[in-house]
Amino acid sequence: MTFEQMWADLHPVGRSSSSGGYFRQPFSSAERECLAWFLEEAHRRELRVESDGFGNVVAWWDPPAPSATPGVLTGSHLDSVLDGGAYDGPLGVVSSLAAIDLMRERGVTPTRPVGVGAFVEEEGSRFGLACLGSRLATGVMGADRAAALTDPDGVRLGDAWDAAGLDPTTGSDLLAGVGCFVELHVEQGRDLVERERAVGAASMIWPHGRYRFDFTGQANHAGTTRMEDRVDPMLTYAATALAAAEQAGLAGQRATFGRLEVAPNGTNAIPSRVTAWLDARSGTDEGLAALLATIEERAHDRAASDGTSLSVTPESVSGAVAFDDDLTARIVAGHDWPVIPTMAGHDAGILAAAGVPTAMLFVRNPTGISHSPEESAPMADCLAGVEALADTLERLAG
Repeated sequence: MTFEQMWADLHPVGRSSSSGGYFRQPFSSAERECLAWFLEEAHRRELRVESDGFGNVVAWWDPPAPSATPGVLTGSHLDSVLDGGAYDGPLGVVSSLAAIDLMRERGVTPTRPVGVGAFVEEEGSRFGLACLGSRLATGVMGADRAAALTDPDGVRLGDAWDAAGLDPTTGSDLLAGVGCFVELHVEQGRDLVERERAVGAASMIWPHGRYRFDFTGQANHAGTTRMEDRVDPMLTYAATALAAAEQAGLAGQRATFGRLEVAPNGTNAIPSRVTAWLDARSGTDEGLAALLATIEERAHDRAASDGTSLSVTPESVSGAVAFDDDLTARIVAGHDWPVIPTMAGHDAGILAAAGVPTAMLFVRNPTGISHSPEESAPMADCLAGVEALADTLERLAG
């Protein structure tokens, strides 16, 4: 089956008729439908499927004769952010299957296993922790801690596992036979557009973190309370968001408050509490720490002025990840693919940090927009990505 046909089959799953965006949250009906599609495609190609107790799946193309050489893993994820784009994640999975088809058409016989992986909950859109499936698969995070995570509706991940028929107590040895990992992904920026290249490779992932800011004040009447008598945590939050944007802009970094919870959340009530989540990113670990320290300092200064209180809790922090130089050099040799950094987190970063030699390929995104229905990639560039991945896998496993 061609890339175009697979993409057409997967394209409508979980898509909103109103916004055109995707809602493929982990263990939801749409995401499970995507997984069923993946398993069907693996079966169509007679690939050997392995899974773990967390929801991660790998479909293996085995060599004709047993090989003691560790396998080459590719793939990505099938889940999306809320109202997300079509390409972030699924492009890597569909391209991996299409790359195997292309290698077979070329008459390639692998001398080591080639796996196509689909990691669960890469976006962190339901249980709040990005790259959760790969963190569990690599042992970076324990099952007990993960099971206690809850979604916005209060559903525990442990209960979601039960409902999906998964048993996390079985652990995971899904990556035991993996010698290297190559993830293809749509670019989440405009670097390749500006370079006029359809395909590129990654040099590193910027360090990034997610932090919860709890602003506490005093609930009161919006009409009867004089402005000078208020203890309003919304004002402290608003000043903090502006300070974060200012500081990140001055330093060429990234700071985004993208999620907010307000209590009591009434139009005519001064809030008693505002909880906001900051996503911060920088080119270096030291830069990230300095950015957060400055934002915190500005927030505490404003809280003192407003009479509110503030606590800051890091929920996840990932240091800078440099991809394997030798593997990347081997992949790009003989091609005109630029090697560029990425500011977005990926499962590839988790595997690289866990000691698996890892590289990434990017496919051009003409809008530069991601995590949005406007995310895109021309079909010609997608097919160029399939060919680039097939060349890479053939070089590594052919």
